[in-house]
Formats: sequence, structure tokens, C-alpha cells
Amino acid sequence: MNTETLIRATDQTRERLLQSAFCEIHRNGFQGASVADILDSTGLTKGALYHHFPTKHALGLAVIDEVIAGTIDRLVLEPIRSSANPVQALLEVLLHLPDVLEADRLLLGCPLNNLMQEMSPLDETFRAHLNRILAEWRTVLRQAFEAGQQQGTVRADVDAEAAALFVLSAWEGCTGVAKSMQSTAAFKVCVGQLRHYIVGLMPDAHRA
Repeated sequence: MNTETLIRATDQTRERLLQSAFCEIHRNGFQGASVADILDSTGLTKGALYHHFPTKHALGLAVIDEVIAGTIDRLVLEPIRSSANPVQALLEVLLHLPDVLEADRLLLGCPLNNLMQEMSPLDETFRAHLNRILAEWRTVLRQAFEAGQQQGTVRADVDAEAAALFVLSAWEGCTGVAKSMQSTAAFKVCVGQLRHYIVGLMPDAHRA
């Protein structure tokens, strides 16, 4: 096996562990997550796990930084960040979000929100890693509203920072309600109302 093939195999092993750990944590929480079940689902050994992640704690942080942050960036932040009309892109993301998210995963709750509720009060390192995702999300939303103000698609009197915090909080609240009610229909209603709020930030001439 040449060096390139070995590196590729090592990367694939690490990715399998991360994806399995993500699913296990999403179902059972970090504290309830079973390393044995993670290994069973991948067919890998403890040695393979601890080669990449020396502790369960390190594995959990990698899930936050790579899987959860990466998914939020791909599905939510990058479409807004890269758009010439970021407020419209935000509305489009919210419009299609119920269809993009798998129902079974949605009813387990937002992985970010679940870990915030479980681990932020217990572990400072977890809280710092989770808050980094929130900070980036909030920044992208604020910049979208500021860009909208410059383009005339958001009212000049809107406090972009406060609006970003509210949208982020409501967004996560929608997933929490859907989880508690075990209802994708409730999620769609909540997200629809969030879109109405964002449209309400626009001057009358730009409201659809």
C-alpha cells in the first residue's frame, strides 16, 4: 500500500467514526453515547478509534467542529454568505429547509441545540465549541441584514444585530418545538412564521 492510499484509507476510517459518532450522539446525547455501539456500527476496533480520537471527549468535540458545523455551513450559511442577495437567500433556505431535513433526524431535534441543552451547563470546552457555531451563524445573519440595508431590501431602522440574534433563537426554537411535539408539520408552521418576520423587515416595496 503506497503512502497516498494509506492516507486515503486513514481519512476514510476517521470519517466513518465521525459519522457513526454523530448518529449515536444525536440519538442518545453525548453522555449516553456508547463507544461500543459506535465501533459496532463501523466494524472498527478500539485501537482504530483511539488512534484518531484519544478520548470520547475529543470525539465529541470533533463531531461538533466537523460534522455539525460542516452541515450547518453547507445547508444554511454558505448559500446566504455567497449570495448577491443574502436576505432572499435566507428566505429560500428557510422555505426549503423542511424538505431538506430528513424527518427522522428532525424529530430527534437539532444536533446543535441538543448538545447546547445537554453539555453547555456541564462542560466549558463543549460550550466554547458550540458557541463558535452560534457566533458564526449570528455573524452571517447580521451581515445578510446589513447587506440588505445597503441594497434597500431591509429597512434602515432595523437593528441588524438584534434581528440576527432573534432569527437564530427562533430558528433553534422551531427545531426544539418540532422535537417536543414530534411533528414535522409544527416545524413547517414555525419556519413559515419566521419567514414572515424576515419579510416584515423589508420596505413595503420589496415584500412579496
